[in-house]
Amino acid sequence: MSGLKQKSGIVECQTTGRGLFDITRDINAWLQGSGFSEGVLTILIQHTSASLTIQENADPDVQQDMLTFYEKLVPDNPALYRHVSEGPDDMPSHIRSSLTDVSLSIPVMEGRMALGIWQGLYIFEHRTSPHRRRLALNFMGS
Repeated sequence: MSGLKQKSGIVECQTTGRGLFDITRDINAWLQGSGFSEGVLTILIQHTSASLTIQENADPDVQQDMLTFYEKLVPDNPALYRHVSEGPDDMPSHIRSSLTDVSLSIPVMEGRMALGIWQGLYIFEHRTSPHRRRLALNFMGS
């Protein structure tokens, strides 16, 4: 039995504004290139106005309902916030990001994330304009 090995890398993904962007294939492609098949993948989004989530990938209404919920929970209303210098969507984006996940640890089996049949990995973009988002990945396993 061989010892554990690790690999780190960066994956960049483009968003088109507020929404959930499926990055499951991008991350699985990175895993395939790692040469490892069993272990744990840790992913960190290197931003404070976007987050990560594992969510249903079958019905797009789920994603729309998530957006609607967060827009009601944390509205884009500059009158509610002190930090408004980067636009009316920036401070709400920071709050939404703090309510969700900025890092995830996911088991990897047979070279793929061990997600359930209806699960996908998403960048949850909280800003209204497009952004290029950086994900720091670390895989530890064999």
